[in-house]
Amino acid sequence: MGFFERTFIFFPEKELWGFPSDGGMEYEDVYLQSPDGTTIHGWFIRGHQEKILLFFHGNGGNISHRIEKIRLLGYPEISSLIIDYHGYGRSHGKPSEKACYVDALTSWEYLVRERQIGPNQIVLFGESLGGAVAVDLAAKRDVGAIILESTFPNIGTVAHRFVPGLSTLLARKFDSLSKISKIRVPLLILHGDEDEVVPFQLGRKLFEAANEPKEFQTIKGAHHNDTYEVGGEAYVQTIHRFIENYAKA
Repeated sequence: MGFFERTFIFFPEKELWGFPSDGGMEYEDVYLQSPDGTTIHGWFIRGHQEKILLFFHGNGGNISHRIEKIRLLGYPEISSLIIDYHGYGRSHGKPSEKACYVDALTSWEYLVRERQIGPNQIVLFGESLGGAVAVDLAAKRDVGAIILESTFPNIGTVAHRFVPGLSTLLARKFDSLSKISKIRVPLLILHGDEDEVVPFQLGRKLFEAANEPKEFQTIKGAHHNDTYEVGGEAYVQTIHRFIENYAKA
């Protein structure tokens, strides 16, 4: 299964193609030690407010591919921490489902213990596969709110579209559907109605299984990787409003 994950699920890139300073953001390199001894890398971008966005990216590329998105979502008001999973960017080790969850916990503990940030000020943001990482973390630790974008009930529901028959084999992999009922904090799900990778109805299925308070935002005309470009100002404002309303100091 580890070979399968690294072959069909994870597509890491080691080279960083840019830095937050390219987008006018001041940042710190952060190196965290995970419980398995692996060093993971991330960027801490300080904003004016005490709230912080803890960002988990999808299965491809690395943190350098999300610089513009981070800038739009929070800067300069909201601080951000974005990390690379095992094997991505400057993070060591090999990616796996278990490692992704460990990386998320490690980053949460860094914010709470070393940065002294209250858990209810932390807003999780997970895109695609990162949505499953965010759901797992929110089911285990206290957070202020959670935002999911272009994500799925479990990886099997996505893989079946490309390799018929995999839905049963992978039904327990990145299984957000079985965990989302444990989450009691405000939830926002965004999904493009033209998503060619994770179909729109999969996002709706996950949303329907979630507890209140919850919101679902359809991004009309958006595919899997262009949500913030297609969504434009309305997309940004929806996220800012949600954070402002639900992440309390």
